[in-house]
Amino acid sequence: MRDSRWCAWVTEAEAKDLYETYAVPAPGAPLFQAATANFNPWTEAKVDTENPDRGPLLVISGEKDHTVPWAIANASYKRQAKNPGITEITELPGRGHSLIIDSGWREVATTALDFVRRFV
Repeated sequence: MRDSRWCAWVTEAEAKDLYETYAVPAPGAPLFQAATANFNPWTEAKVDTENPDRGPLLVISGEKDHTVPWAIANASYKRQAKNPGITEITELPGRGHSLIIDSGWREVATTALDFVRRFV
């Protein structure tokens, strides 16, 4: 039996539906490139965090995201916060990794839209 505390933010039925609808078998190369980007100066996953021309950036994290937990999202935020562009971070309570595809997507959309409206 699956431990429900790992998926408390969506029902078992919704989790199964999301998996069947969105899971795509793919090579692991992009994940490994991203994971080793700090050690490989020639990686395709390198991000130019000092680009002064980038627009405002909002990092959105789910409180219960075990795939990209707060520590990782916050580390990305801190790295981008050195950029002269506007950089913000927010954590959505009770939300997991499927932020934009599960039944709570409207909260994410509202959060992002409110952020964009401040700069348009």
